[in-house]
Amino acid sequence: MNATNAIFYVAILIMSVVIHEISHGFMAEHFGDKTARNAGRLTLNPLQHLDLFGSIILPAFLILSHAGFLFGWAKPVPYNPDNLSNRKWGTIAVAGAGVMANFFIAIVFGLILRFGISFTTSPGFYFIVSAIVIVNLALAIFNLVPIPPLDGSRIFLSLLPESIYRSIEIIERYSIILLVIFIVYFSNYLYPILAFLFHLITGLKI
Repeated sequence: MNATNAIFYVAILIMSVVIHEISHGFMAEHFGDKTARNAGRLTLNPLQHLDLFGSIILPAFLILSHAGFLFGWAKPVPYNPDNLSNRKWGTIAVAGAGVMANFFIAIVFGLILRFGISFTTSPGFYFIVSAIVIVNLALAIFNLVPIPPLDGSRIFLSLLPESIYRSIEIIERYSIILLVIFIVYFSNYLYPILAFLFHLITGLKI
């Protein structure tokens, strides 16, 4: 992948993770917690959300090194679970909001690609739209992995009995080790899922 394409991928990733994060904030507000709004994080301005390493350096490195999977992150939107009108289901909804936002974007642009490709042969159109689909599918799939601090862990742990959930919260302090191991050794196993969903939505192959 050349540098120009890499820049497009990183730009798409940045806006996708921003939408992912503010979706968490809006869902938290829906359940009664205004922490994100009070912190000024319910904005599409990427400067309020960027994490230098997770939003720019790591994605650029993965793209330029031809890694098998693209991912990244923004600064987490803050929320206080104690403020939620329903702590259990509110937490699940807040965690799932970002993932659903990415799936929604992937589906919308995937359908544009499926039905729009017959109206244009522009390689630029195919590249940009397919990149949006790929990036958002990758973010959604990766965030569903049940390893803290990913959204999948919040969903999974919230479904457990509260006594177990409380004890597992302690493990989250050391979960970065598990996450690093997963990224290094297992993230490539997510690619077949990504390829399958891309083909399902667009009718095309990556």
